[in-house]
Amino acid sequence: MENVTSRKALIGHQMALLTIIGFWAFYALILSLRAALLDFPAQTVLFERRLMVALVGVLVTWILYCGLRLADRRPLGFRVSVAFLGAIPCAIALASANFYIFNLYDPISLFKDPSVGRSFEDLKAQLGLSFWQEIADISVTHYFFLIAWSSLYVAIGYAREVREAERKTSRFAQAAQDAELRSLRYQVNPHFLFNTLNSLSSLVITGKPKEAEAMIQNLSNFYRTSLSSDPLEDVTLEEEVELQRLYLEIESVRYPKRLRVSINIPPELMHQHVPALILQPLVENAIKYGVSRATRPVSITISADRRDDNLVLSVIDDGEAVDAAHIGGNGIGLANVRDRLEARYKSAARLDTQSVKSGGFIAILTLPLSHRIAA
Repeated sequence: MENVTSRKALIGHQMALLTIIGFWAFYALILSLRAALLDFPAQTVLFERRLMVALVGVLVTWILYCGLRLADRRPLGFRVSVAFLGAIPCAIALASANFYIFNLYDPISLFKDPSVGRSFEDLKAQLGLSFWQEIADISVTHYFFLIAWSSLYVAIGYAREVREAERKTSRFAQAAQDAELRSLRYQVNPHFLFNTLNSLSSLVITGKPKEAEAMIQNLSNFYRTSLSSDPLEDVTLEEEVELQRLYLEIESVRYPKRLRVSINIPPELMHQHVPALILQPLVENAIKYGVSRATRPVSITISADRRDDNLVLSVIDDGEAVDAAHIGGNGIGLANVRDRLEARYKSAARLDTQSVKSGGFIAILTLPLSHRIAA
């Protein structure tokens, strides 16, 4: 498919033909207006012959177009060289046709007074202008005319090529971003599964089959829900919170006396869209560094608020004091969240963390609102 696209002409036959006809129609019109202003005789006959020259010009320019088309997709300097060199024989051919139509085929004097016409011919004879000199003189005019059209063709073709390159670059950039988002999203599930299997192993070793069975059931429900969603699509905050409920139910089997959960989210924010599993690493960190290390009950609070045009999500625990840098040091938890925010929102979203000296940890996500909320 790519090879077919690369061989496709930058400018189609129809567009090229229209521009060629337009150029030569302009040529015939300008010369006719000039002749009318100078009050040349035989205006009708002269106009007919200009049309004949214009028709020859269309044919010759079409041949030049075919040559330029062969240079499509080549470096710009090469295309410009082809245009300037290719216009030379075309200009000579046009000049020869012009000379024949106006000077050899039933010559017409451009002057009403015959004596003026004879004087003009005598002047040319005195100057000793040969046939090829006259052809060269006419060729110069047609050469610049052909170069004007060739430059237009090359410019339009190059501009189209630049636009194609920009679109292709944009597609590649989008594909790379999508791949990055998938990669970051898929990092979450194995990490979570590893922690859960460790918890399940502990229940089996300590002889708690009912708790292990409940954890397996919750784990099954969690993965059925999380894996059914597209990694590139957002979910509603309500769906994301429900996933975290499932996860916390899994962990509550492991820590039945230590884990307390509080979810404070206004109903009007539940329909805002967020990246799937964006809260998962934050809740996991609260379990790993807050609940698992404590010997007392620890509360994990998930809350949401609106600040201007942003959605602010918080995961707060009141467990043991821990260094924020230590929590994010493994590159999976908080680092994963930051990478996903950067890939999805660029600088429009951020993750702020804070360790509480008296005990606990605060993680705050700031995201743009997916849609406005009625005041």
